[in-house]
Amino acid sequence: MEVMLFDGWRPILRTLLVGVLSYSALVAMLRMTGKRTLSKLNAFDLVVTVALGSTMATVLTSRDVALAQGIVAFAVLIGLQYAITWTSVRSRRVRTLVKSEPRMLARRGEMLPDAMRRERVTEDELRAAMREAGMDDLARVEVVVLETDGSLSVVERDVGPRAVSS
Repeated sequence: MEVMLFDGWRPILRTLLVGVLSYSALVAMLRMTGKRTLSKLNAFDLVVTVALGSTMATVLTSRDVALAQGIVAFAVLIGLQYAITWTSVRSRRVRTLVKSEPRMLARRGEMLPDAMRRERVTEDELRAAMREAGMDDLARVEVVVLETDGSLSVVERDVGPRAVSS
């Protein structure tokens, strides 16, 4: 097995130059298209963010991919993301194709097993989200919602005024 620790300065200088230029191009494109491009509001957004990262890694490490190709790939991904989000704001049909709806998984202290099964969320995962929100008792939960980005939101029940001990 051959271990290559150093292959000369040329590949290192290429990575440095391509890294700075591709990063600059990506930042410029993201600034032009706005904050929404890298948001993680739904699964579609996450896919685009991961694809941009993968493209950046390929451009940096593969000698077979020219900087210009990488920049075009960034532009395609960002352009499609912009077009889809722009259209989904204006068209219900497009919005339904690319975005999911939030789903309630627990309500007023009770888990909703059918909803949990449909969304493939286990009781352990729901309880982990509750603990992360600082709740250890299901009776304290008003709702647990599986959001469109895959995260779980936990809302505490309003149990009225509490006695304050001194």
